[in-house]
Amino acid sequence: MSDIFKNEVFLAYSTYASIVVLKMMLMGPLTGYFRMTRGAFANAEDARAHGGKDEETRKKLTRTDPDVERVRRCHQNDLENIVPFVCFGLLYALTGPDLSTALLHFRVFAGARIFHTIAYLTPLPQPARGISWIVGMGITFSMAYRVLRMGMRF
Repeated sequence: MSDIFKNEVFLAYSTYASIVVLKMMLMGPLTGYFRMTRGAFANAEDARAHGGKDEETRKKLTRTDPDVERVRRCHQNDLENIVPFVCFGLLYALTGPDLSTALLHFRVFAGARIFHTIAYLTPLPQPARGISWIVGMGITFSMAYRVLRMGMRF
C-alpha cells in the first residue's frame, strides 16, 4: 500500500482531485454568503436567526433569489461532475497510465471545472459554460473508457 503513495500518477491524481473537491466544498459557504447578503433564506428558522423576528419579516426573508439559485445550481453541477471524476480518476490512476497522459487528463479536468464555476457565477455568455462542461465530461469518459478497456481483459 505504501508503494501507491510513491506512484507519480497517483500523487498527481491526489493533487488534482483535492483541488476540485476543495473547490466543490467552497460552494457551500459561497451559497451561505449569497443567502446572507441577499437576505434570501430557505427556512423560516434561518430567517429568524438573521433578523426575521416577526412572522411577516420571516416570510419576506424566506424566499428564492436568482443569485443564490445560480450558486446552488453551480454547486449541484459540481456534485454531478466531480464525484464521477474522483471515482474514475482513482481507478484510472490504478491502471498505470503514462504520467504525461494522466497529467493532461487531471489538469484539463481541474481547469475545466474552475472555468465552469467562473463562467457560471460571472455569468459569461454561452457557450463558455457549456464547452467547459463538455470538456470535463469528456475527460471523465476518457478515463472511464481506459478503466473499462483494461478491465475487459478478465
